Amino acid sequence: MDSEQQQAIFETWIGGHAATLHRAVNAFAEGADREDLMQEVLLSVWRSIPAFRGDCSPATYLYRISHNAAMMWRRQKARQWRSDRVEIPIQSLDPALEQIYDAIRAFPPLDRSLLLLQLDGMSYAEIAAIHGIDENLVGVRLARATEADPQTERGF
Repeated sequence: MDSEQQQAIFETWIGGHAATLHRAVNAFAEGADREDLMQEVLLSVWRSIPAFRGDCSPATYLYRISHNAAMMWRRQKARQWRSDRVEIPIQSLDPALEQIYDAIRAFPPLDRSLLLLQLDGMSYAEIAAIHGIDENLVGVRLARATEADPQTERGF
């Protein structure tokens, strides 16, 4: 794949799925960190384009890439990319929506990702495929997450 083809795919994917990327970023970062995380997500998307085999839809692929990038960023506290930044403006959130994202951010990264995907209307099978885990595990973790206080130790 040449760089022009990669650029065309990137622009198509980002144009069609920017809201998905924003939701992942908002669930894993707040404030100025959102811009840093968005850069990490966009870089991950760019790098992953040549590996896309078409075994799933681009939307599913982008979910997986964005959620994995967000979880890695969270673990590593994001490196700062200073060159050739792609600008997708991060929108200010309504205070009520910010409270929802605050609650989601209180969960451990995997549970946060599972909750976000469920809120996006993904089925357990789709969520399991995105994370490479068993569908039953998705159901168990979502059930526990929706019943538990994210601030308490849950043992998983």
